[in-house]
Amino acid sequence: MQLESNKEEIYEYLKSKYKRATIGKKELATELGISPSTVDLYISKGMGIPPYRKLGTARNAKVVFTIIDLADYLTQTIKTV
Repeated sequence: MQLESNKEEIYEYLKSKYKRATIGKKELATELGISPSTVDLYISKGMGIPPYRKLGTARNAKVVFTIIDLADYLTQTIKTV
């Protein structure tokens, strides 16, 4: 039950911070403490990031992450003491 509570807290924090349902690669990088180029690397390798959606079919189409997926990802990857 504690995990669900943490997820809700993280979600509410992200929702109030960004005031929208999705964020881009640069914002994700900020939240994860990594560079945007590392986000690109993780996308190309298909690992290390929350689920994302590609807006379009072009190779360089915009990629977005929902804050609910990010909250879930952070809940499962961050260890709390």
